[in-house]
Amino acid sequence: MTLQFDAALGALKKGGSARSAGERFNDRLDDLQKFLGNDLRDVELALAEVISQGPEPAVSAAQHLVRRGGKRVRPLALLLSARCFGAEPNDALIQMAAVVELVHSATLLHDDVVDEGMERRGAPTSRCIFGNGVSVLSGDLLLVNSLDRTRRVAPELLDELITTLRLLVEGEIVQLRGRTELDVSEETYERILLDKTASLFAFATRSGARMAGADANQESHLATFGEQLGIAFQLVDDVIDYEGQTSGKTLHADLLEGKMTLPLVLALKKDPLLLGLVQRIHQGEEKCVPEVSRRVLESGSCDEVRKRARDHTRRALSALDLVPASPARELLRLVAQEMTSRVF
Repeated sequence: MTLQFDAALGALKKGGSARSAGERFNDRLDDLQKFLGNDLRDVELALAEVISQGPEPAVSAAQHLVRRGGKRVRPLALLLSARCFGAEPNDALIQMAAVVELVHSATLLHDDVVDEGMERRGAPTSRCIFGNGVSVLSGDLLLVNSLDRTRRVAPELLDELITTLRLLVEGEIVQLRGRTELDVSEETYERILLDKTASLFAFATRSGARMAGADANQESHLATFGEQLGIAFQLVDDVIDYEGQTSGKTLHADLLEGKMTLPLVLALKKDPLLLGLVQRIHQGEEKCVPEVSRRVLESGSCDEVRKRARDHTRRALSALDLVPASPARELLRLVAQEMTSRVF
């Protein structure tokens, strides 16, 4: 296994300056997925089993999303966190790696309804094909299955998962409230960021450590790593919404959906007159989007968000440094660095 990890480290450290940062990040994930191939194949089998359970058309709605793949960063984080403490793959770890992806998938099914999303992973969203009601209930079904699997394979994590789900829902409610009551405060943005994104990353890394028998301090370090990694991951996504022409993500999707991302929040501080245009977008005037985007870019706020993403990545790596050295720890380090590099 050490040889396998050494090969993964070598692949992740390869150059690739001729490709965009986003393409290099995807390449590195592909390399890592190949070297953890057996583990991830087992995770995919577990996912396939879960999304085949239940009544139609909810099953088809879940399959439409989950079968399209994704980066699977959260399962990777859980598995590598466990390997930091010498844990070999077992059914419980595989099942919990699947659980974090199922929870993530459920939030996407719900988010697309709330945000009236039209496209996800290069295809029409499940709600566009099966309807809003089916998409919501499909997400609910995934959450129930996630709780059930956790109860069966890792009951010691059940309370932690329930707490994480509560944070995810509360973050979504706060964000939804901003669709009608425009809140441009940085404090509100930070709460949404911590609840909706960082909490699930922290759960994944904490769970991997706990299941591998890490002590309380080491578990806390991995949880901090996951939380800070999740924050950096979201900040990078916020920048990509304005600058990600080659990322594969639809430009200005967050802006069109009425989400207050950090580049926009910071730009509004520098340019208060921008608020009127943002309010018009919230009222459905999409023609204002290019002007808002231009002024956000000119404000330099994307540069500030990049800086913050780097800062949170450093915090993540500082927490990771407190974990015993291992090939798995170095893989986590490189994944964190590549995530941030997507916009540099």
